[in-house]
Amino acid sequence: MDDPYHGYPYQTDYPPQDEDAASDATEGADEDDQMYEGEYQGIPHPDEIKEARRAARVEARRKARMAAQQEEEEENLPEQYETIMEDCGHGRFQWMLFFVLGLALMADGVDGFVVGFVLPSAEKDMCISNADKGLLGLLVYVAMMVGALVWGGLCDKMGRRKCLIYVLTIDLVFSFLSCFAQGYGFFLFLRFCSGFGIGGSIPIVYTYFTEFLQMDKRGEHLSWLCMFWMFGGLYASFTAWGIIPHYGWGFAIGTHIQMHSWRLFILVCLFPALAALIGLVFMPESPRFLLENARHDEAWMILRQVHDTNWKAKGEPERVFTVTNIKTPQTQDDEFIEIQSETGTAFQRWTVRKMTMLQQVMANIMSLSAPELRLQGLLLVIVWFCLAFSYHGLGVWFPDMIKYMQYEEYESKVRIFHRERVERFHFNFSLVNQIHREGEYIHDKFANIEIKSVKFESSLFENCYFEDVKSTNTFFENCTIKNTVFYNTDLWQDKFKNCRMENATFLHPKKGCHLNFQEENDIVIYMVSFLGSLAVLPGNIISALFMDKIGRIRIIGGSMLASSACTFLLLLSFSQGAVICWQCLFYGVSVAAWNGLEVISVELYPSSKRGTAFGILNGICKFAAIIASSIFAAFIGITKIIPIFLAFAALVCGGMVALKLPETREKILS
Repeated sequence: MDDPYHGYPYQTDYPPQDEDAASDATEGADEDDQMYEGEYQGIPHPDEIKEARRAARVEARRKARMAAQQEEEEENLPEQYETIMEDCGHGRFQWMLFFVLGLALMADGVDGFVVGFVLPSAEKDMCISNADKGLLGLLVYVAMMVGALVWGGLCDKMGRRKCLIYVLTIDLVFSFLSCFAQGYGFFLFLRFCSGFGIGGSIPIVYTYFTEFLQMDKRGEHLSWLCMFWMFGGLYASFTAWGIIPHYGWGFAIGTHIQMHSWRLFILVCLFPALAALIGLVFMPESPRFLLENARHDEAWMILRQVHDTNWKAKGEPERVFTVTNIKTPQTQDDEFIEIQSETGTAFQRWTVRKMTMLQQVMANIMSLSAPELRLQGLLLVIVWFCLAFSYHGLGVWFPDMIKYMQYEEYESKVRIFHRERVERFHFNFSLVNQIHREGEYIHDKFANIEIKSVKFESSLFENCYFEDVKSTNTFFENCTIKNTVFYNTDLWQDKFKNCRMENATFLHPKKGCHLNFQEENDIVIYMVSFLGSLAVLPGNIISALFMDKIGRIRIIGGSMLASSACTFLLLLSFSQGAVICWQCLFYGVSVAAWNGLEVISVELYPSSKRGTAFGILNGICKFAAIIASSIFAAFIGITKIIPIFLAFAALVCGGMVALKLPETREKILS
C-alpha cells in the first residue's frame, strides 16, 4: 500500500514528537485560541460574523431612536418657535426690518424698468442694431432667472442675511461699472452680472421676512412688503422722466468716456440698493435658519434682541425674555472634506467646501420632488407660470401698442411731394415727415436744419450744398447725387441706398450714432410706466387688509379670474388713452394675485427648503416672462385677438388651478 504522504517530503523533515511532548505543548491552551482552519482562505470566524451582526443591530436601533427623537424635535420646533415669536410681539424690530428689506425689493423693481428706459438712448449712443437691442432685454431676464435659482438655493445653506448682502453688493458693483461702459459688449456683460445679483433678491427677501413674523401677521405684512416693488416702478419712472431727456446734464471723463444723462439715470437707480445694503449691515440673521442648523446660542441671542427691542418701544422694558432652551433638530455636521495643511493648499480646501455646498444645494433641490411636496409644487409652478405669462406679456404689449398707435398717427400725417423742381433755394427750415418722389434740386443749399423722417426717392441733387445738417430716420433711395458737397453732416453711407454718386464730396462727416433726446425720449412712455405702477396701489392695500381674513386661495383665484375678465376690455383699445386706462385696471386687479402667491409660496415649504423652492418658482416666473415677451411683441400691428386670448386663457387656467392649492392662513411655519 502506498504511503498517503508520498510526494510531501516536508512531512518527514521533522522528527515525530512524543505524546508527552505533544501534551506539554498544548497544555493550558484555550480552544478559542486555536487557529481557525478557514483563516488561511480569508473566511471569517463564525463568532466574528455573530459579533458583526450584533453590532449592526445595535447601530440600527440607535439610528432609529435618533430618527424618532429628531422627528419629535422637528415637530416641536415649529410650535415652540411660533410661541416665541408671539411672546416677542410685533413691533419696532419688524418695522425696521420691513423698511430695509423693502428697499431691497424696491431695488429689484427699479432694475426691471432700467433697461426699457435707457434702451432708446443707449441704442443711439452705442450704435446698437435692432437684433442686439432685443438681446439686451433677453439676457437681463435670463440673468435674473439664473440668479433666482442660484441664490434661492444658497440662502438655505449660507443664511438669508449673508446671501442678501452678496446679492445687493453684486448688483451695486456691476450696475455702477455699467454706467461707464462705452462698448455695447461690455455694457451687456455688466448688465448681465447685475441681473444675476438682483435676481436673487425676491426669494431671499420674502423668506427672510417671513421668519420674523408670527402666524396672524404674515399675510398682511408680507402684502405690505409687496408695495415696495410698486415704489421701485414709481421711482424709476419719475427719475427717468426727470433725468434722461436732459442732455445737458451729461459730462465727459477724459476724451473716451462720455457720461450722457441716461448713464446718470442708471447711477441714480443704485440708491435703493445702496440704502438696503447699509441697513442690512445692522440686521441679524434669521433665527429660524440658525435653529435649523443647530446654532442654538446665536438664535437665542437674536430672539432676545427682537423681544427687548419690541417691548422697550412699547414702554415695557421690564419684560424679560423667559425662554431658556429651544429644541433644535439633530442635524449632521456639514460633510466638508477637509484637506490637511500638509496635503493641500488653502485654495484646495476652499474649492472642496464650495463644491460640497453646491452638492448640498442640488440635493435640496432634488428633495422638493418628494411625494409630500410634489403635488403642491406642481400646482404652484402652473399658477406662477400662468400669472407671469399673462402679466409680463401684457406688460410688453401695452407700451408697444401705444408706440404703434403713435407711429400710425404719425404716418397718417405724412406729406408727399411728387416731381417737384426746386432751383437756387436756401432750405433754412426743418423738413419733417415727408416723402419726395422724382424731385429735382438744382443749386440748392441745406444749412443748419434738421431732417426728420424724410425719404427722397428717385430724386436728383445737382450742385447742392449740405452744411450742419442733423437727420433722424432719413434716407435717400435710388437718387442721383452730382457735384454736391456734404459738410459737417451726419448724412453718410448708411443713409444712401442704391444711389449714384458723381463727384460728391463729404467733408468732416459725423460718422456713427448720435443722440437726439427730443426724438428718443417720449414723455408718454414714462407716464405710462408711472401710471401703471401707481395703479397697483389700491390692489395692494385691499389684498393686505383681507389676506388674513378671507385667505390666500380666494385672493389668488379671485384676482386671476377677475383679471381674465379685464383682458376682454382690451378689445376696445382704439386709442392711446383707452390702452392706458385698461392697463391701469389690469395691473390694479392682478397685483392681489401676486401678493397672495408670494405669501403662500413661503408658507407651504419647510424652512430648510423655503429659499430653494421660492427661487425655483421665481425662476419659472422669469422664464415665463421671456417667452411671453417674444410672443406678445410679435403680434403688435398684426392682431390684438391672439395676445388677448393667450392672456385670458393663461389667467383662467392659473385661477382654476390656484383654487386647488392648500390654504395656509392658519399654518405654522414647518
